[in-house]
Amino acid sequence: MFDATLNEHHSRLDRLQLAALCGLMLVGAAFVYSATMASEAAAAAPWYIQGWFKQMVWYGLGLGCATGACLIDYRILARWSFVLYWATIVLLILVLIPGIGSMRFNARRWFDLHVFQLQPSEFAKLAFILAQASFLSRPVEEVRVPVIFWKALGLILLPFVLIFKEPDLGSALVLLPTGLVMLYVAGTPWLYLRRLITAVGIVAALLLVNVLFSPPGWWQIKLENYQRQRLLVYFGADFAAPNASVDERARARKIQAEKSYQVRQALISVGSGGLTGKGWRKGNQTALGFLPPGAAHNDFIFSVIAEEKGFVGSLTVLTLYGVVLFTGLRIAGQARDRLGKLAAVGVVTLLFSHIFINIGMNIRIVPVTGIPLPLLSYGGSSVLGSLIAIGILQNVHIHRRTY
Repeated sequence: MFDATLNEHHSRLDRLQLAALCGLMLVGAAFVYSATMASEAAAAAPWYIQGWFKQMVWYGLGLGCATGACLIDYRILARWSFVLYWATIVLLILVLIPGIGSMRFNARRWFDLHVFQLQPSEFAKLAFILAQASFLSRPVEEVRVPVIFWKALGLILLPFVLIFKEPDLGSALVLLPTGLVMLYVAGTPWLYLRRLITAVGIVAALLLVNVLFSPPGWWQIKLENYQRQRLLVYFGADFAAPNASVDERARARKIQAEKSYQVRQALISVGSGGLTGKGWRKGNQTALGFLPPGAAHNDFIFSVIAEEKGFVGSLTVLTLYGVVLFTGLRIAGQARDRLGKLAAVGVVTLLFSHIFINIGMNIRIVPVTGIPLPLLSYGGSSVLGSLIAIGILQNVHIHRRTY
């Protein structure tokens, strides 16, 4: 009986989405290999500690987790959603405590488990989606009550603030569109959403005015120095104060050149690929170290693909992502209940936000935020989170006709 049920479930998987998923993982493994093996030191290391092999291990573990997410009815997962939500909130608090959270790159975002670094924010996003979907799956009449809107907003803001404090602005920001889209699909009155969007826009405008035009010594909105510098780089603003001396201006320009280096090299990588690219493992930007080795296989993996496989390779990646997203929207449309629809919409919005921001920062249409490209960027927590998210989508698809 169990085998028959399992086979029935497998026969109802969205095969088109799974095919695109396999394509993305193959591309990810190939270009993590290309980006990491350009270094002689990395190439000389034992195969079992090389980045491409670790990425393959994470793919395997992630597929196992995704399978588990498929086999447990999403309605059962929803019953435990707030337990998962508050568990990840506790982890987000613990990671901020010195001695518990691991400090890397001036940020405290990871737990050092010796075997690997666990980033709780990646799992907090999924727990938030399940909790928000469960909370908003009530009748539309209840969703229109103001107190429900404020409670739903609180579910967004709590992990947002904790992740922002790490600091990890990119991961915090993707919670906003994810939560807003879920509120809209749930039937929240447009008046509430319009006021919320207006408030967010005003805060963003004040932040930009503060960063770009506030003279030194004036009151400033609290931002990490590197976050402020990334905004200055994106808008091409001068790092030096208007009344800076010649020496101060020279130092400021040197810092500005250093902070804009990655973005310039990423743009060169994308632009130099041409139509079909220079060939796999033949990208000069990566091989010669112009695209920093520590970032090429992470945040700037799309630049590596664009240089080595050109416009055709970039379009292939975008097509694969498009298939994943559009099949996700189809799954949301076919969901049997509001809970499944909201969970699917949340996952699709989360993935889209990651893809848009990461590729956008590679081609300089958004500021650099250090957010990974799902399934392509190297990283265990990111890969596990992305595959579990796909597992949730498949779960909704599997149970769309279960009555």
